Amino acid sequence: MKNLVKYLIIAFALVCVMTPANALFAAKKIKVGVSVPSADHGWTAGLLWWAKKAVNDIKAKDKDVTFYVVAASSGGKQVSDVEDLMVKGIDALVILPHNPATLQKVIEEAYDSGIYTVVVDRELPKAAQHVFIAGDNPGLGEVGGKWLAKEMNGKGKVVVLEGMSIPINKQRVDAFNNVMKTFPNIQILDSQPADWSTQKALRLMENYLQKHSHIDAVWCQDDDMLKGVMQAIKESGRTEIKTVLGGAGSKDIIKMIMEGNPIVRATVTYSPSMVASGVVFGVKGARGEKVGSLYHTPSRVILAADLVVKENADAYYYPTAAF
Repeated sequence: MKNLVKYLIIAFALVCVMTPANALFAAKKIKVGVSVPSADHGWTAGLLWWAKKAVNDIKAKDKDVTFYVVAASSGGKQVSDVEDLMVKGIDALVILPHNPATLQKVIEEAYDSGIYTVVVDRELPKAAQHVFIAGDNPGLGEVGGKWLAKEMNGKGKVVVLEGMSIPINKQRVDAFNNVMKTFPNIQILDSQPADWSTQKALRLMENYLQKHSHIDAVWCQDDDMLKGVMQAIKESGRTEIKTVLGGAGSKDIIKMIMEGNPIVRATVTYSPSMVASGVVFGVKGARGEKVGSLYHTPSRVILAADLVVKENADAYYYPTAAF
């Protein structure tokens, strides 16, 4: 009997050595909810595209994850979506809040209930997440400002189109203005919001063109707004504007850069692909795993604001992406 037990132990040990770990111990089955705003402009369309890409990539390798991806047209609808996801028994929530103040309470409820929570892009007034991941908003303003000032040779007149009146817009604009303060020969003629909307940017740029007889450059911090700016310039027939700089890194603008557009020669990254990384954090976090070979689980991830110019544009170009 002792020999039989001995042989059984040896046999089991050999099986453990020869059999992959994932065959012996099945991965924990988890549910992950992904909540984003509806596609009201190009960047948010890109957000949903990248969320679905991450889900499909992960599902192709991991059959033990069930995903629920929902898009909301308002903060109130997103609150309802998160409540529904909690009823479904999600283990992780990856969310870009439509409006952080509106979503604060329901995200806190998810976080406090033990759901692994990843907040993307728009920071909550009061932290209630395991991981926050976003682009570098001050960096977008600073990198863009430095490049633009250099392109203007440190002198000239610039107009600014701002985004929505929320904290990340202020971070970008403040950083840009701080750069421009170091160039006394650059004059900011105007700085008004266009809400990251192509149509609003078109109307605002038309106003700028009527109001100001000479403009050397435009900073609109966003590639969706850049399209409206370019349309207004084209329709006006004005030729003195030599540089228009957006931001976020849309495929259409990067293609313009690659093709050598004389006015649009750069952009600065703030990619919606950040939500895809957020999904990875959510899956790993729900299982108590670390990402890659990291020794720690980061609580705050800020992605670099990279300057994209013709020389490196192909590395940032995703032709099949929505943005």
